[in-house]
Amino acid sequence: MRYDLVIFDNDGVLVDSEPISNRLLAGYLTELGHPTSYEDSIRDYMGSAMHRVHDLVLERTGRRLPEDFDEVFHARVFAAFERELRPVPGVTDVLEKLAADGVPYCVASSGSHERIRVGHRTTGLDRWFTDERIFSSEDVGRGKPAPDLFLYAAERMGVAPGRCVVVEDSPLGVQAAVAAGMDVYGFTAMTPPERLADAGRLFADMGELVGLLV
Repeated sequence: MRYDLVIFDNDGVLVDSEPISNRLLAGYLTELGHPTSYEDSIRDYMGSAMHRVHDLVLERTGRRLPEDFDEVFHARVFAAFERELRPVPGVTDVLEKLAADGVPYCVASSGSHERIRVGHRTTGLDRWFTDERIFSSEDVGRGKPAPDLFLYAAERMGVAPGRCVVVEDSPLGVQAAVAAGMDVYGFTAMTPPERLADAGRLFADMGELVGLLV
């Protein structure tokens, strides 16, 4: 492999959670008097940490979301995950190949540690991701599009940024990887390719990824 570390985003790359979480986020914001469509949620919030939701709503409306917004939202998401969540098709084959070849990998997600772990337990991906391979925006001061999370993950994994590749499906994540000085491959299964134009490579099927890494 041409890289010393493969850094995966989580939502939409490892677990097929974006349709679930964005449907619920749009519904909850609308319920609170901030009309939001599924498409709006994908455009504005996909790949971002929760503070971005609070910041954008406040900026656009001058109103703060309820103090228990994150708690209520995550409770709804976790309940839906138990019913609906699946791994992204083909990703277990990728992880199996990386593990067999001894290629270091990790996950660096805008989601909370709890969200990452709930998703992995539900889908069986927890067998691939021990605690030392899991990094969250909770670990750093700023989430994506700031490079902090990816730089932190690389540092903890003992790999120079220039030897890392990031697998991302959101424009914010691609921005963060580029800002970190890392190569980035854009996964376009849910995201229009033009929104990931800054990625070095684009691919639509997870089965293509291993071939891109060698």
